[in-house]
Amino acid sequence: MTKKISLRDAISIGIGGMVGGGIFAVLGLAVSLAKGGTPIAFLFAGILALITSYSYVKLSKKYPDRGGTVKFINQGFGKTVFSGGMNNLLWVSYIIMLSLYASAFGSYAPNLLEITHDKNMDFHIYASAIIILATLINYYSIAVVGKIESYAVIIKLVILIAFIFIGAYGLIGNPNMAQLAMSEWETPIKLFAGGMVIFVAYEGFELIANAAPDIVDPEKNIPRAYYYSVIFVIALYIIIAFVTVGSLPFQKIATAQDYVLAEAAKPMLGKIGFSIISVAALISTFSAINASLYGGSRVNFEIAEDDELPHNFLAKLWNHPIGLLITAIATLILVNVLELESISTAGSVGFLLIFGVVNLVGFRLSKETDAHKTIPLIGFVLCILATLVLIAQEYTSNTTGVLISMVLIGFCFLVEWIYKKTEKN
Repeated sequence: MTKKISLRDAISIGIGGMVGGGIFAVLGLAVSLAKGGTPIAFLFAGILALITSYSYVKLSKKYPDRGGTVKFINQGFGKTVFSGGMNNLLWVSYIIMLSLYASAFGSYAPNLLEITHDKNMDFHIYASAIIILATLINYYSIAVVGKIESYAVIIKLVILIAFIFIGAYGLIGNPNMAQLAMSEWETPIKLFAGGMVIFVAYEGFELIANAAPDIVDPEKNIPRAYYYSVIFVIALYIIIAFVTVGSLPFQKIATAQDYVLAEAAKPMLGKIGFSIISVAALISTFSAINASLYGGSRVNFEIAEDDELPHNFLAKLWNHPIGLLITAIATLILVNVLELESISTAGSVGFLLIFGVVNLVGFRLSKETDAHKTIPLIGFVLCILATLVLIAQEYTSNTTGVLISMVLIGFCFLVEWIYKKTEKN
């Protein structure tokens, strides 16, 4: 028998999925894009996540399945080239998220222990090593992955909440508080685009969908799990952004962009604070890599099981789906080739499109799921609008990230089209 998941555990899955490595990886990037309006950028992204969670609630209650998002897309569009292409994009987006987490790990680790006295070289060593270690742990035992995640959620939340309280106290009389004034905000369109670049920091709530069949009293607890976790994380991110922008001058934030949260702990707690937040970042990103490797390999397996990828992906290597090794190797390549902003942009474009399609499924199946048609429709329109704004805004400053996004999307659909065509023949 599968162990039933309580409401508290389901909320932990949602919070743990969102507060993985995302906030540690993209906070500095968010400030560089939105300046004093960074809390508003996180709010924009959070509102979109909350609207999308409505579609997930309705679909999870009606079609509870451990395939989660993969099954929802197939439910709405059948097993077509379109649904297969979108599900492939979900798998690729998992790989991009893994690259983001590994990138954050590689940025924070050298601040605690330098290996070569060349930060760039240390980054690549740490980022690659953590992927290899997490892959070995996944092959060794899934139970160990679950234990690491359950402890990591508590540790990182305790440290982040402590950071908020201590940091908020440190804001009293801090001259950098002036940076939060509206005059220091970027234009509304840049704030919105900034929020969409960092949208990857919210994508983890969709993991609740995979646990939906096992949640106790699903009628009551599925909606609570989604809404409580998303609202909690929105509040957490906004306050963290507020404390960070109020603690450090923009120039300092730009210099320490890849490890800005640790730098923000320095004014109050000095080197100890810097080290504590760095440790929290390493624990968070490590646990996120562990969980996402497992999740990514499962998504790949589900897609192949639904006949949207060749059945070779159903093969097992050392008693695990072959997708685990492929996911790990692809992550190793991405994290060592792409810059952080390009990874974040590609990840956000991928998840915005996926969530847009899930909202469209929620709209199309609103009668079956007993949903209000307008909310999924608003979610779909906002996701597509957000994707277009993000692409337009980033194309001038981060052309590489946009082009990579387009190539990956095209590749996902091309692979599916070729597979369906050859299978038909």
